[in-house]
Amino acid sequence: MALQLGVIVQALGGELHGSAAREITRLAPLDSAGPDALSFLSQPKHRKELALSQAACVVVSPAVQEEAAARGDYILTPDPYLYFARLTQLWKAHHAPPEGEGSRIHPSAVIDPDAVIDPTARIGALCVVERGARIGAQTVLKSRVTVSEGCVIGARCLLHPGAVIGADGFGLAQHEGAWVKIEQLGAVRIGDDVEIGANTCIDRGALEDTVIEDGVKLDNLIQIGHNVHVGRNTAMAGCAGVAGSAIIGANCTIGGNAGIAGHLRLADGVHITAKTLVSHSILKPGVYSGAFPIDENRAWEKNAAAVRHLYRLRQRVKALEKALGMASSQNLPQMPQDNNTP
Repeated sequence: MALQLGVIVQALGGELHGSAAREITRLAPLDSAGPDALSFLSQPKHRKELALSQAACVVVSPAVQEEAAARGDYILTPDPYLYFARLTQLWKAHHAPPEGEGSRIHPSAVIDPDAVIDPTARIGALCVVERGARIGAQTVLKSRVTVSEGCVIGARCLLHPGAVIGADGFGLAQHEGAWVKIEQLGAVRIGDDVEIGANTCIDRGALEDTVIEDGVKLDNLIQIGHNVHVGRNTAMAGCAGVAGSAIIGANCTIGGNAGIAGHLRLADGVHITAKTLVSHSILKPGVYSGAFPIDENRAWEKNAAAVRHLYRLRQRVKALEKALGMASSQNLPQMPQDNNTP
């Protein structure tokens, strides 16, 4: 089903340079877009691809407006990537098949009579919503999502297949070589506009609730331990893990396969790069990285402490070498002259 460029710009804004009546039948990358496709260029360093693209129209920023004009139709916007994101939403809404009232809850879903589901929410195939759980307006549970007893999910959330909300946290006490289970008596509270990836698990709290604030985005295969608190608009990439009772601030990013140890605090605006292990609280916003080879714990702790001071030690060594070099050059003995040397 085609959309005219004029309809797109009317809905999303931007400045159209070209034919408003031109019809678009698909969205595509620059290198594979044909004369029926709309594409975008977000990074000026890829401007060579723009000149070669066969796209009917390209969304660009002012930085590449001249090249776009030489190529053909274009939409001018300050942030092409953001425009593309909103374009995908418009495209999906325009092409989504109509839904009847009966299709909002799949026949195979299991909903406890004491659960509260907003009439506008959608529950996919083989989902389970247990006693006392609440699902907010326009929230979508894809197939095989489990929402355990007493857990709350806000409005406009999207939970991808296999997500588990409210499994027991990992609480155990050791006694005479065996483990004694600590019952997890809290729940999970998820705010509005949260997205949770496939097979991601968010454990219920031991006594208080695990909390995911508004606007949080979690990728696939993430583990959130019991009593964790994740601040609003924080995003985590796949396979990240957060141990119990950690507090992560607002507007943070956690890279893929990063780990956050338990009972730590990350300030607002902390950005953790991929595969980084966070073993202490970070109270200052910024970008943090780090990994260290495995070793016996006692040796590892000593080496880790030394590594933290390496840069300062390097500066001291350089200063010492410079001082020694100057002293040596001033105190070098004069070489005797050889009168027989030609």
